[in-house]
Amino acid sequence: MRVKAAALVLVAGLAACSPAAQEQLTRDAARTAVRPVVADTFPGVPLDPAVDCVIDNARGNELLSLAADAVTGPTANTVEIVSNIVRRPGTLTCLAEDGLPALLGGAAL
Repeated sequence: MRVKAAALVLVAGLAACSPAAQEQLTRDAARTAVRPVVADTFPGVPLDPAVDCVIDNARGNELLSLAADAVTGPTANTVEIVSNIVRRPGTLTCLAEDGLPALLGGAAL
């Protein structure tokens, strides 16, 4: 019941915003849920670039689910969504281009 109430508050808050503000709020909330999953699942990977790659390659419905998970904390569903996003070619390319150089201390590949 508490989760449903929190999700309704999130949706109501988003409805009052412009489309651009709605998207940014959703992405920011989703980052909150994605961050610990990436840290736990992929230790040693530079966190900020990896989280950005996941968020940038998430679909709209995934972002909404992840944003809702930010209210309650990451769940098994959060891990599944993040894992699915990470397997996508666009995410893998992003991680190789943005995450790997950060891991190597900014060295060019």
